[in-house]
Amino acid sequence: MKKVLIVLVALLAMVAFVSGVVAQEKKAEKPAAAADKPKADKPKAPTAMKGAVVAYEAGKTIKIKAKDKELAFDIAADAKIKGEVKEGAKVTVAYKKDGDKMVATGITVAAAKKPKAKKEMKPEEKK
Repeated sequence: MKKVLIVLVALLAMVAFVSGVVAQEKKAEKPAAAADKPKADKPKAPTAMKGAVVAYEAGKTIKIKAKDKELAFDIAADAKIKGEVKEGAKVTVAYKKDGDKMVATGITVAAAKKPKAKKEMKPEEKK
């Protein structure tokens, strides 16, 4: 009877160890399979910043003042520029981060506000 009990305990111990090893092998296989599949990097949408132009070098850099801080951007070769960029102009700069640099992908100049025309009084109304 003792021999049967010892053999039974030994078999249960072997099953426990073998099932643990098999479970670890399956976990190890999943990351390896995932490593074979390249992750689809989602392109990040450009971020936008509004401010007034402090300095502008056509096709190279633009520096704007926004919310009490100045930000400098390199301008991408294929950047879309809408309007005439000049110092003091209000602009919206669409940019993306490239390492430590911020690269402008688009610059839009805000339309200048036209001053309201004063109504002239007709001669009859001037009394």
